Amino acid sequence: MTSQPGILPAIPAHARYLTFRLRPGADPRDALRALASRPIEERLVVGVGASLAAALGVTIEGLRAFPRLTGPGVEVPSTPAALWLWLRGEDRGELLHRGRALAALVEGAFELVETIEAFTYGAGLDLSGYEDGTENPKGDEALEAAFAPGGGSFVAVQQWVHDLGRLDAMTEAERDHTIGRRRADNEELDDAPASAHVKRSAQESFEPEAFVLRRSMPFSEPGREGLVFVAFGRSFDAFEAILGRMVGAEDGVTDALFRFTQPISGRYFFCPPVRDGLLDLASLGL
Repeated sequence: MTSQPGILPAIPAHARYLTFRLRPGADPRDALRALASRPIEERLVVGVGASLAAALGVTIEGLRAFPRLTGPGVEVPSTPAALWLWLRGEDRGELLHRGRALAALVEGAFELVETIEAFTYGAGLDLSGYEDGTENPKGDEALEAAFAPGGGSFVAVQQWVHDLGRLDAMTEAERDHTIGRRRADNEELDDAPASAHVKRSAQESFEPEAFVLRRSMPFSEPGREGLVFVAFGRSFDAFEAILGRMVGAEDGVTDALFRFTQPISGRYFFCPPVRDGLLDLASLGL
């Protein structure tokens, strides 16, 4: 049994995120079996939500609802969903058609509620111009951080909307101290304030250390742009530790990131392992 092959590789040139809810009264078993009958490959990552597991009468250990968090002047919403598909590729048109086919495959039981198109900016930059995922673990450390025993993975997904005008209005020093790194060379600042994002989210500063594997990508759509934050973990514990510190749960200091960006969604999913090239849905009783 192995992990889904689309989780570990670097982010693709383009992506399409499809989020579904379970139709009222629908039995999802046939749709899930149809999805699991297709070979799983690097171009697709599948996640199932806690509500879907509950509809099937099963409990996946470690899978839970995304927490709604508040801090001084900030709020992180919880917007649960039943099924999540991350389509990866090099061509937007190909992703569109592949997404349509997958949505049609499961439409008897699932309703598509959100579609987000994302892309790579530069050499892995956020639209703010700062490098995203600088502290990502690599090699064996990535495997340790991202996968639970048996090959499954837990993924946190958020859509963050940036106010790039507000960011542009800051001085260069203000921007760098908001992130805690210099945008020019990505070097961490020795004199960064306690609110700097790198200090709020430094994975090695937690006890135990809170490493996750980030696979986030920028998005842009009419009227808004930002980041689709995607973090895979062996559990949700590391992500929740980081997010809690960002909203000031530990010491009342909120992450300066909130000065120019806000999350508008928050979802948790379990990404089942793969057996013989197909999704293994034994955890769902299938």
